[in-house]
This record gives sequence, structure tokens and C-alpha cells, in this order.
Amino acid sequence: MTTSAPSRLSTLLADGENLLRLSLRLDAVVTGANGLAYLALAVPLQRLLGLDTGAALVIGAFLTAYGLAVAVIGFRSPVNRPAAAAVALGNTAWVLASLIAVATGALGLTTAGAVWAVLQAGVVGGFAALQYLGLRR
Repeated sequence: MTTSAPSRLSTLLADGENLLRLSLRLDAVVTGANGLAYLALAVPLQRLLGLDTGAALVIGAFLTAYGLAVAVIGFRSPVNRPAAAAVALGNTAWVLASLIAVATGALGLTTAGAVWAVLQAGVVGGFAALQYLGLRR
């Protein structure tokens, strides 16, 4: 084995189209699963996170639909760049909205809910960063 052969990860990161496609697909899976969890667990989430059941259902429906839309964009070949840019922008907006909601207490989250919202914003921000990087390459 030679050390000069590029690793699969470095190859992935060098190619903007592949990075964009992978980041969209991962985003779709995580967002869709998160949306379904909000829908299925709305009542327990109210107790744990302090998130109103109605709000959890709305967020769950939105995330499920958004995840499906991101999947459609991520599985098309070639990736529709304006649509991918819209996803990256939407993810950035989600991060900002999440952090504002935590900072202002707008959703009445418990401490666990605030930590969850910040962690979730971090993951979504990571997807946005990878998507922007993929679009730029």
C-alpha cells in the first residue's frame, strides 16, 4: 500500500459535485428522521424539551417535508445548483432561528430543550457549510 494514493475522503472533498450530493443526502436522511421523531414523539418531547405538542407537530411536519425535498434535490443528477443553494440558505436560516429561539426563550424550552436546539443547529450548520463548500468547488 502506498501513502501517495488519495484517500476516498480526500477525493470526496476535492470534488464539489460529490461533496454537494453527499451533504444533501445526509441532510435529507437526518432531517427526515428528525421530522418523523417530532411527529411520533410530540407528547414526550413536550415533557422533556418543553416544546408545545402543537409546535412539535408543526416542526415535525415541516422537517419531514423539507427532508423529502432535500432528498429529491440530492438524488438528481446532476444536482440542481440553485435548488441546492436554496437548501443551504434554508439551513442557515434554521440555524439562526434556532439560536434566536433559544436566546429569547420564545419556545419556552427546558434546559434540555435549549441544549437540544443548539446541538441541532450545529448539525444543520454543518450541513449548510458542506453544501456551500460543495457549491463553491
